[in-house]
Amino acid sequence: MEEKSKIKALKEELCVPEKKGIATISADEIKKADEFCEGYKEFLDNSPVEREAVAYSLKLAKENGFVEFEQDKEYKAGDKVYYINRGKAIALAVIGKKGTKDGVKLSIAHIDSPRVDLKPNPLYEDNNLAYFKTHYYGGLKKYQWTVMPLALHGTVVKLDGTKVDIKYGVDESEPCFCITDLLPHLAREQAQKKLSQAIEGENLNVLIGSRPLDTDEEESELVKLNVLKILNEKYGITESDFLSAELCLTPAQKSRDVGFDRGLIGAYGHDDKVCSYPALMAAVDVETPENTCITYLTDKEETGSDGNTGMQSDFLRYFIYDLAKADGEEGYRVLSKSKCLSADVNAAFDPIYASAYEARNSSYINRGVIISKYTGHGGKYDTSDASAEYMGEIRSMLESNSIMWQVGELGKVDIGGGGTIAKYVANMNVDVVDLGVPVLSMHAPFELVSKVDVYEAYRAFLSFYKD
Repeated sequence: MEEKSKIKALKEELCVPEKKGIATISADEIKKADEFCEGYKEFLDNSPVEREAVAYSLKLAKENGFVEFEQDKEYKAGDKVYYINRGKAIALAVIGKKGTKDGVKLSIAHIDSPRVDLKPNPLYEDNNLAYFKTHYYGGLKKYQWTVMPLALHGTVVKLDGTKVDIKYGVDESEPCFCITDLLPHLAREQAQKKLSQAIEGENLNVLIGSRPLDTDEEESELVKLNVLKILNEKYGITESDFLSAELCLTPAQKSRDVGFDRGLIGAYGHDDKVCSYPALMAAVDVETPENTCITYLTDKEETGSDGNTGMQSDFLRYFIYDLAKADGEEGYRVLSKSKCLSADVNAAFDPIYASAYEARNSSYINRGVIISKYTGHGGKYDTSDASAEYMGEIRSMLESNSIMWQVGELGKVDIGGGGTIAKYVANMNVDVVDLGVPVLSMHAPFELVSKVDVYEAYRAFLSFYKD
């Protein structure tokens, strides 16, 4: 008996402790997580695309004392400012007691998700049915986007410069749209194809109309013309205005609790709004930190982070330079002393598809935030690999604040892989590591996350800002 107790003590001292996850959390903490996630669900339902995510984030920021950033203005500790990049990315900064002298604390996340974009000339008619031609955006399984209700989102800029925002098909009183599929009785040839080829990209055409314009004249494409008439009456746009538009289709359903116990949230866009919202709320809730803290919600991650609203843009760098200048500091020196949490998701272990995962190095639902030391793919290509020193620092921060956490990577070495925006911050000479929420069915139109994990992410970002 005594010998066993010695072995147990030795295991406790030397071995990685077993992650018991949600079983170690009090009922009060679970209640806090549930309450926090009500706000998250509202954020999700109002932020399916990046412009709407920025608008909703701005609303929350203004309600909590953030004001628009002004270049060359001096700010004092506790001041809260926001800075918007072209309506598709937003930075929120809380000025610290030390300003930028010892670097800044960064939490970065992306607010774009896989979806179906409209082509520049999208509208056509075929056999008395009207369609939109599309080009899918980001990594998705094309077959998952058929036969489901879709909503239209985006912005149109007319020839006179007038901007028109469109959000159509979300309200249940409005019609939705759909990509059709072939019935099983006629799909024998389709069923023989590889899953990735069963639905071709050029066939992701969205059905948007079926009734011709009411007229006695014999003209062609009257269904298309009727659709244009409806759009013109509602939004004042014409067919040529599609050439200067950013329009896309996303799942029309709202977020839902999943499971008899309501422990999970099912929704479109958890990747990466499940990290964006906790990071946003950490910026809202932190009060006069030691170092200036910045939450940055960016665009274009799902397509490589290129473009002037993606993470490879210099927008964030220049914003930090402006803050540094106001403190009399050199921007590059501030960056070199800065620290970052790249707030991004990882794939939660799914026992149904266990063969794709390496169980010892996977993340699990209800076990808290996941730290991904590196991402990339076989051979660690296209990744930032956090240093041992920084991993130790973040581990210590999580432990000292009693935050549930785990480590892992994205699937087996020669099967899995994926990238985040961490590497673009690392290229600025900033210490960075990925920290986020495990997700089931990632990149699907309906992804799943644990409410407890979402709340632990919020606690992690807030502790990072406070420490």
